[in-house]
Amino acid sequence: MGDGRPRPRARSDRKDVMMEDWTPTSWRERPLAQAARYPDDAALRAVFDAMSVLPTLVTSWEIEALRDQLAAAQRGELFLLQGGDCAERFADCRAEPIVAKLKILLQASMVLSYGTGRRVIRMGRLAGQYAKPRSSDTETRGGLSLPAYRGDLINQTDFSPEARTPDPRRLLTGYERAALTLNFVRGLVSGGFADMHHAEWWNLDFAAEAPLSGDYLGIVERIKDSLALLETVTGRRLEEVRRLDFFTCHEGLSLDYEQALTRRVPRRTGWYDLSTHFPWIGNRTRDPGGAHVEFFRGIANPLGVKIGSGLGSDELLELIARLNPRDEEGRLTLIHRFGAGRIAAGLPPLVEAVRRAGKKVLWVCDPMHGNTLTTASGIKTRRFEDIRSEIEQAFDIHHAAGSLLGGIHFELTGENVTECTGGARGLTEDGLTARYESQVDPRLNVEQALEMALLVARRLKSNGRKKKGG
Repeated sequence: MGDGRPRPRARSDRKDVMMEDWTPTSWRERPLAQAARYPDDAALRAVFDAMSVLPTLVTSWEIEALRDQLAAAQRGELFLLQGGDCAERFADCRAEPIVAKLKILLQASMVLSYGTGRRVIRMGRLAGQYAKPRSSDTETRGGLSLPAYRGDLINQTDFSPEARTPDPRRLLTGYERAALTLNFVRGLVSGGFADMHHAEWWNLDFAAEAPLSGDYLGIVERIKDSLALLETVTGRRLEEVRRLDFFTCHEGLSLDYEQALTRRVPRRTGWYDLSTHFPWIGNRTRDPGGAHVEFFRGIANPLGVKIGSGLGSDELLELIARLNPRDEEGRLTLIHRFGAGRIAAGLPPLVEAVRRAGKKVLWVCDPMHGNTLTTASGIKTRRFEDIRSEIEQAFDIHHAAGSLLGGIHFELTGENVTECTGGARGLTEDGLTARYESQVDPRLNVEQALEMALLVARRLKSNGRKKKGG
């Protein structure tokens, strides 16, 4: 995003991805899961019409560049790091939280690149991750039942009828916050925020005394020394290291929002969802006959699908057939999320079914969502060891099946929160209340995220040695 490199040319060899029976509105004839119940259809139409003529948030050439990189990840040449907040808040559209999230993603990607010798695709859950699916349509307190909080794009957290009633004007606010966030991120990544010449930008801040900080800081110093040596030998400053690719993603939950920003573009075929580079379909909305699959099968973006317990091999193959009927490289990413105690039984049959069918997909592990639990005191959390266990098992399962795990999907933050237990510092349940800020799901903090990146890098490096050794 904004790296100054030549834009990919339009793909003349790809037919229009729009099927004859697909239109941007055909999803409205299908069952819609996780639907927000707006009380005023006219107000919703007015917001939709207003958004439909506003400038888009991303460009088709950025999307095509991402597709090429995801295709390379399928071949084992790149690795995908996908991370960010469980649900963005409008109030966090401020410089400090955005910088913190971008910084931890860059730090983690640097660890992965250094440890594996592979380029890393950096993809942030930001500039649009404002909606969240819920297990129940309602929430009850003291005998009063109200609509569940579905993210700032839909309603508010306050427990009152006014706050919990879905408000279509929030779709427009979400667009505005996403635009502001993207503009700021573009300025950072194109203006040298990732420049390794400035080591002070790569410091660990609150985690400087963390048990694994020495490993991380050692990597930073070795990269700086290598860069200095290369510049000495070549006699010129390597300006290329000042900029990088950075892509955005979010769960495409609100189809009104997605459709309003779906457009045709000049000199390309098909329709692009220009609200984000990479939308994904959630585990609760992946019904092959449902509205979400219907909408996203017709757009040209690369897509993700969350898959987990309860999904059979036949249904997975039906999803693949609907979402990637031409078996295109870089088109479809399967993000599995089972939980440490269920992945050993749930994942192997799916991997084997895809292998037997010979389908081109990118496999990514989401070790967060299947490992959520509630403490005795009622606090939602995740154990670091469960997250680590699911990642380790995922690597083992793919390796045993002759498959390739090509990416990791984390919920993380660049701030010093206390939401997940464990890690090198050993956060306990008693310490969760110190800085628990998430309104939906618990996230890894900076220290835990970097520790996880170091563990993944070591595993990838070990797998690479095993492969070379036969």
